[in-house]
Amino acid sequence: MSRISLLKGKSPEYLRALADSLQRAMEEAFNVPKNDRFQLIHQHEPHEMLFDRSYGGGPRSDDFVLIAITTGKPRSTEVKQAFYRRLVAGLAESPGVRPEDVMVVVSTAQGDEWSFGSGLPAASLLAPQP
Repeated sequence: MSRISLLKGKSPEYLRALADSLQRAMEEAFNVPKNDRFQLIHQHEPHEMLFDRSYGGGPRSDDFVLIAITTGKPRSTEVKQAFYRRLVAGLAESPGVRPEDVMVVVSTAQGDEWSFGSGLPAASLLAPQP
């Protein structure tokens, strides 16, 4: 699951391009299956999204995007680094986000901490059936 946070004011086409580029990077470099797409886009007023323009990178502009990803299985450092590179390259292509304006946080939740629906743990739905 991915949460994309940015300042208000972008067009629906921009938001779709942002989400599509994230999904492509996840499929190509983060070993995410094609149909595993759950994204939430949060647009904030300037007083609701506070960020330092230079801490740990930058300089950041008003096009800053914070992407928080919760994944069900851990990824190696190498996989995460390749994903970060693929993501910023894809976002630079479409919708045109500068790499300095992209922050990513990856968190891991175990299979019993997910339910895709019907009140069933994800692990029971994704496990191979006998």
